Amino acid sequence: MMLSWMAWTWPTALVFIGIFMAMGVLTVLEIRYPGGAERKGVFGLVTTRGDRLFISLLGTVYIFLAWLGIMGMPLWAPLGLSIAWGVFCFWKV
Repeated sequence: MMLSWMAWTWPTALVFIGIFMAMGVLTVLEIRYPGGAERKGVFGLVTTRGDRLFISLLGTVYIFLAWLGIMGMPLWAPLGLSIAWGVFCFWKV
């Protein structure tokens, strides 16, 4: 396959696999329990499961970019912060 245009490393591939798996899980949940499980969270927004996934992914990107800009490598700390952010988003947002 001609995938040499992008630096496909295992960490890069795992990120994309994780995102697509999360979308697959949300698709299955939507088929089983339609309606998106809307609720009003701590930010005052009415969100669905898909909205919470998007907010958590967007927040993760900002956490990693801020960490890289301020602290640099290694990236274990922002990984932990991003996981905590994702849990918070699905729990409270």
